[in-house]
Amino acid sequence: MTSIAALNAADRATFVAAIGFAFEDSPWIAEAAWERRPFDSVDGLHAALGDVVAGAPEERQIALIAAHPDLAGRVARTGRLTPASRDEQASAGLDRLAPEQIARFDEANTAYRVRFGFPFVIAVRGRDQAAILAALERRSRNERDVEIALALAEIAQIARLRLEGAVSA
Repeated sequence: MTSIAALNAADRATFVAAIGFAFEDSPWIAEAAWERRPFDSVDGLHAALGDVVAGAPEERQIALIAAHPDLAGRVARTGRLTPASRDEQASAGLDRLAPEQIARFDEANTAYRVRFGFPFVIAVRGRDQAAILAALERRSRNERDVEIALALAEIAQIARLRLEGAVSA
């Protein structure tokens, strides 16, 4: 765990190494937020990171969404998730699905990707498999602009949870 004071004093590379993981395979967010130091709290850090995402062009936001793996998907089943994603999916039991559950997730993930062009993203901590699958199926009916906004909000929540586990006051 690192502190806000250490992050405020860190050079760009150290800063990105410490918190770049908070946004899945998207260190550009931490790189841009580094310039907004100093931060007074984890809340301030998270807000700065969120401002970077909000100010990014839509194609960059879509790339951020696309950096996330399918829930219970092939990447997870072959052990190629980032450590943070692996732990999050395991916390919801997505690493222990029965074959018929895997088939339902695969079908729903594919339909979602076809409709929107990016993976379904939801903060899974505190949710069970049934709630996640229900949200996936429900959100598949949204309009694309609504779904982009929801995915970005979920990504912000995921990043917040990751920061809380990595940064102290």
